[in-house]
Amino acid sequence: MKFNEIFYSIQGEGFWTGTPAIFLRFAGCNLNCDFCDTDFSHKFDMDINAILKEMQRYKSNHIILTGGEPSLQLEINKKGYSENIRILRKNGYYIHIETNGTRELPNNLNWITVSPKKNCIVKKGNELKIIYQGQNLEKYNDMIFDYYYLQPLEKKGKYNFQETIKKIKDNPKWKLSIQTQKLLKIK
Repeated sequence: MKFNEIFYSIQGEGFWTGTPAIFLRFAGCNLNCDFCDTDFSHKFDMDINAILKEMQRYKSNHIILTGGEPSLQLEINKKGYSENIRILRKNGYYIHIETNGTRELPNNLNWITVSPKKNCIVKKGNELKIIYQGQNLEKYNDMIFDYYYLQPLEKKGKYNFQETIKKIKDNPKWKLSIQTQKLLKIK
């Protein structure tokens, strides 16, 4: 698998905000979002054994697969499972994916966060996180999630907080998610 970076920090967004986690940031994406905060010029390969060895350095058992787009590199067998996810779970890890939802996901993930941009096929999961840019929220009515979050868009250090908060107040099914890791300047 190709990674951009692996690091230990706290989750800064959504339901798990404040939770210590190991981030496996995958290299590569099938979209080209202008607000993406991943530098894809840096990448390295690791197999599952090397990943397990690296995970032992950290105290948390919560792994967040992020990117880029992690689903590009998760092979799914005929039964709908990822062997690498199975191995991580067998070793006591809780596996959380952050995805743009454009590709099929394995059935053996513990937590699914979908942040759809376009061509989203994943219509259910644990949390739906929208980076709010004025879009009509009705287009997400066919999606079934436990939690719905709107996250202010950040461009060049500026956020659309007030617009996002107003939209949430008008649509109380949605909650505010803030990128606390950026505001606190932590990795």
